[in-house]
Amino acid sequence: MLANRLLIGHKCDGVIRAYAKLADIPLREAFDVFYKSILYTEIVGGVSDMHCRSDGYLAEELSLEVNQGSGIRNQESDQ
Repeated sequence: MLANRLLIGHKCDGVIRAYAKLADIPLREAFDVFYKSILYTEIVGGVSDMHCRSDGYLAEELSLEVNQGSGIRNQESDQ
């Protein structure tokens, strides 16, 4: 559905911006981290209505994922 895609796209944008600010990194780096994360797959997949949570909360979740090293997908293994 178009509305869902727009909502998810807007949510991803907000999370990337919030994470860049939280981690004090450039937007491009935050973009790369987010799109390689498990959090991204959960948001897009509709897991637990993650898209309903605040951008700040999801940015903190992404930060935890990165710091734990438990979720970032290896780009080579995805291809």
